[in-house]
This record gives sequence, C-alpha cells and structure tokens, in this order.
Amino acid sequence: MERPTPCIPSPCGANAVCKEQNGAGSCTCLQDYLGNPYEGCRPECVLNTDCASNRACIRNKCQDPCPGTCGQNADCQVVNHLPSCTCIPGYTGDPFQYCNLLPREPPPSEPGDPCNPSPCGPNSQCRQVNGQAVCSCLPTYIGSPPGCRPECVVSSECLQNRACVNQKCADPCPGTCGLNARCEVINHSPICSCQADFTGDPFTRCFPNPPPQPTPTPPIYVNPCVPSPCGANAQCRDIGGSPSCSCLANYIGSPPNCRPECVISSECGSNLACLREKCRDPCPGSCGAGAQCNVINHT
Repeated sequence: MERPTPCIPSPCGANAVCKEQNGAGSCTCLQDYLGNPYEGCRPECVLNTDCASNRACIRNKCQDPCPGTCGQNADCQVVNHLPSCTCIPGYTGDPFQYCNLLPREPPPSEPGDPCNPSPCGPNSQCRQVNGQAVCSCLPTYIGSPPGCRPECVVSSECLQNRACVNQKCADPCPGTCGLNARCEVINHSPICSCQADFTGDPFTRCFPNPPPQPTPTPPIYVNPCVPSPCGANAQCRDIGGSPSCSCLANYIGSPPNCRPECVISSECGSNLACLREKCRDPCPGSCGAGAQCNVINHT
C-alpha cells in the first residue's frame, strides 16, 4: 500500500500546484496567476478594464495591443485599452494596411482655383464646380466639412455591444469563440462562455455535459467521483466502484495536475506563440496586404 502524501488529494485551489517538502504540502499559484493558492488563483486580467489604460487584456495578461496591428509607415497609440493607428508625418493612406509617401507639392495653381488651398478642412475633399469650391467628407468619414471625422477612435464612442475596429463601430464577436460557445459583448469586449448543458474551453470547443447518473438502487451506491478526487481541469469516471481520473480535452499532464498546453508563449517553440492556451503560428491575420510575416521569439 502506497504511503499517503500531503499533496494527494491536493489541498490547493484552482490554478495552483502542491509541492511536498519535509512531509508537508505547500500550495503555490501557477506562473502568471495571482491570489490565495488554497482558495483559487486568478489570471492577471479578464477584461480590458482590469489593466492600465495603455494596456489591453490579451490571453489573460495586460499587454501592449499595438504589435502587429498597424500597417507599414504607421504609428500606434493605445487609447482606452485599444490600439489607434495613424500614418506617420509625410505619409497618407489606410494606417491599418499601408501608408504611402505624400506626393510632392504641386506647382502653384493658376489663379482662380478655389480648391487651392483647400477650404474644406482635414479628412475631406474639394471639387471645383462652376468656379466654386464644393467640399465633401472622404469615404468612411462622417460629419460635414470642415468637421469630417471617423465613425470612432475609441470603443467608448460606440454602443455598449459594439467595439471600435479599424475606426468603425462593429461587432467584436465573429471569430472570437469556439464551437458550441456563445459570445456576449460586455462594455465593448467579447466574452465567451459555453452554451447551456455544455462544458469545456469556450475559446476552442465546448462539449455536451455527460448524462446524469441513473438513480442508484439499494444497497446505497456511493459515487467515488463525488467529490471528485481528480483536481482541476480533470474528469472522473467510476470504474468498478473506484475513481478513474483523466485530463479534460486540450489539457495535458496527469491528475490532479492537468494543465493547458501552454499559458505563456515561452512554453512553446520560438516560432510559435501561446494563443488561447495552444501553441500556434501567430502570423495568420497579423500583417497587411503584400507583407511577409516572420515569427521571432514567439512574436
């Protein structure tokens, strides 16, 4: 018979590990998690508002949302947790794709051109109609000259269930959550959760809950899985009256120490990054048109 250890079953809360030292168990939070390890550790953030205004909540970490967001020859500034792209001085175009060098100043126009200099203001265009200047806003800009502006710069300018994406108020949910998961926009941020009667990782895939156990008949059946001895991120099955523990799908290790494939990118190969707790290629969707993506040290 094996000698009992202070770490089996684990006295630790969620996202914590137990280490035995001199016959006593000691709980510590997993790397990048905070809180009381005996009650449960939490990630650094869940919503953008958990971070400083110049940081965003990315994979439960307060990080700079700028890298990979703006196009070539564009600067990125973080405004209220969201990246805002603008072309650098001397360049013009779509800052989310590519900014082109401004053309050289044209020679002085002939006297009588009402559009030179333009009276229309920024983000507008001027047309000469019958010797008069006619001003209008550039495409995708709203308002009227000289007050043309983008639909939004920060998400707070949109409805609560919309976010500012490429200076447009849009639904941030599409492509965010996994299979059988629902997405709800709370304070401009997409929040994923499994549908009713489903469980799993809502960012990857949710599975149907196992059917309820049939009502036991005398003699009274004692379910060895209640309470579960398997620890966090594990499932328990009754095999011949004894508990059989195994890690949930997409988790590795062995109970009671099941964990995701990764929590931070340094747990992956240098050409991969930790995305939704999986080591993946971070390039798809990161660069603009005509750009090449290389992964260097996970980024």
